[in-house]
Amino acid sequence: MTDNSNNIFTYGMSDNAILGLLGQQIKQMRLNRNLTQSQLSSIAGVSRSTISDLEQGNRGALSSLIQMLRALNKLEVLNSFITNAPVSPLQIAKSLGKKRKRASGKNKINNLNECPEW
Repeated sequence: MTDNSNNIFTYGMSDNAILGLLGQQIKQMRLNRNLTQSQLSSIAGVSRSTISDLEQGNRGALSSLIQMLRALNKLEVLNSFITNAPVSPLQIAKSLGKKRKRASGKNKINNLNECPEW
């Protein structure tokens, strides 16, 4: 069983609870950069009401979240969503294509007695 003691977000939380915690984090990031909601909205290219809604835990578009994280220089928080899934051997084989395994036996020189001049 996985130890969830270090995880903030758990499967037992409701979607609204997760949105609320995300909103609190976004607000704290904004305040740490000493930005008003209006200033962040100008930098991120979203409306001030969008920022307010997300900070209050209201539902918003993921693209707005990305724009705000970019404006706050915090895109790295999304790195935890990326997993390094191993590539299957079949995918590797397909990506390599067909490799030549043997010579065809056909010689480009028509007559073996004729040697090119060196």
